[in-house]
Amino acid sequence: MRKIIIIFLIIILIGFASPSYGIKDDEQQDPLTISAQTSILIEANSGEALYEKNAEEKTYPASITKIMTALIAIENGNLDKMVKISQNAAGVEGSSIYLEKGELISLRDLVYGLMLRSGNDAAIAISEEIGGSTGNFVIMMNKRARELGAFNTNFMNPNGLHDPEHYTTAGDMALISRAAMQNSEFKKIAATKDWVTDRGEGKYNYFYNKNKVVYQYDGGTGIKIGYTKAAGRTLVASSERNGMELICVVMNAPDWFQDTYKLMDYAYNQYETVKIADGQRPIKAVRIWQGNKNFILIGPREDILCPIRKDTENEISIEYVLPGRQKAPVRRWQEAGHMKIYVNDCYLFSKPLFYMEDVE
Repeated sequence: MRKIIIIFLIIILIGFASPSYGIKDDEQQDPLTISAQTSILIEANSGEALYEKNAEEKTYPASITKIMTALIAIENGNLDKMVKISQNAAGVEGSSIYLEKGELISLRDLVYGLMLRSGNDAAIAISEEIGGSTGNFVIMMNKRARELGAFNTNFMNPNGLHDPEHYTTAGDMALISRAAMQNSEFKKIAATKDWVTDRGEGKYNYFYNKNKVVYQYDGGTGIKIGYTKAAGRTLVASSERNGMELICVVMNAPDWFQDTYKLMDYAYNQYETVKIADGQRPIKAVRIWQGNKNFILIGPREDILCPIRKDTENEISIEYVLPGRQKAPVRRWQEAGHMKIYVNDCYLFSKPLFYMEDVE
């Protein structure tokens, strides 16, 4: 009988993280043998690694680079803005949406062309529109990577064409992809099977998604494939079943889709998610001073879910890192602190908590 014990702790100081409880390289079982040189499988809500193989080894990303390109475009641009295509963008080698110099096309269509058709020309057009130049855009890419904790990544271009100094790791790509999939616009684009533009008669107007995950895999939701001779086949895939969301990265993987499906099947068979807290429902209260109330309620914005192994005894403990008291005024959804989740004394992840009402 599976047993889950939840222990609630309240602390002010932040403790040290404990090791992960997922399967690591030296624990891999024969059924999980894969062709990929490097890989990682994470549960998207928590970021917890459920499987790793050489996940911190540097390798070339090829076109999964465009995940970062699309994220920056969505975060920093107006998708309805019309973009004028330069000669630089029109003349890019490799995968293309066949942009022409002087053509006007919406930033939205460029992002769809980037993600669904892997347009190298779309990547250059996006970089020039958002960054003012491709060089400035690459600086933005590397800055965003650092913000996300992807410290073993260095981008040299927005499309993933080979450069010996353009590299990443499976672990870093999982961090970047998790952030991208938390953006609702990005997530919608990544899951799209086909997209029709209005570029005019005779233009390349129909984009279908090259990523077979959205067609083949039960619950597949995205996100991007890549290939160069130097990088081999690279794939970041995502899926969702029964409330559990997964992100899988395989790099230099001859059997890229088969590797991915095997790893995701493993996770759905071996793990399930337990709800730790309901979104937008209070779970704690903090004393208020100099306000029109004595206490203020605190809770998460969204449901907080935790991955656990099925058919095993699991002890879940929670540490609340909150102020002893809060000075008014306070606004609803102002960040209040965070909760730290442990399973069997192993630290998994933290989630922010917010004040759930206004206090004058």
